[in-house]
Amino acid sequence: MSIEKDLKLTHKTGLESKVLINLTYTTRQIEEALSSLLKEYGLTIQQFNVLRILRGQQGKPASLNCVQERMVDRSSNTTRLVDKLIAKGLTNRRICPSNRRKVEIEITEKGLQILSETDPKINALNNAQVKNFTKEELTQFNEFLDRLRE
Repeated sequence: MSIEKDLKLTHKTGLESKVLINLTYTTRQIEEALSSLLKEYGLTIQQFNVLRILRGQQGKPASLNCVQERMVDRSSNTTRLVDKLIAKGLTNRRICPSNRRKVEIEITEKGLQILSETDPKINALNNAQVKNFTKEELTQFNEFLDRLRE
């Protein structure tokens, strides 16, 4: 279905506006599907993002600043997100031994377990969402999105 039909647009929209409206609308649909999947684990998309960042540290702790820099949604309150993950037993916070002013965050075994459970479901969801594209089209689409952010 076209964006005009989905949003019941009645007036002519310029191509540039149509592309950005379509991108925003599609992003919201993707986020809703991911949010629904993560809900059964008691996670938000932002909390999930923090867990994946910490797993990517491969056993090394990360500072709050490091996590914030790598967040997809940088407007999130990283301290609050980490506090909620600590309360759920998915992350730990500790004072850096070499710099007492620095706080380090690390993922727990429970956090790693949740990610190992969600990984195949997330991969299946991602594959379903892009099933109408070839590998070449996906590569080109990524290049277009990179150019859009320049």
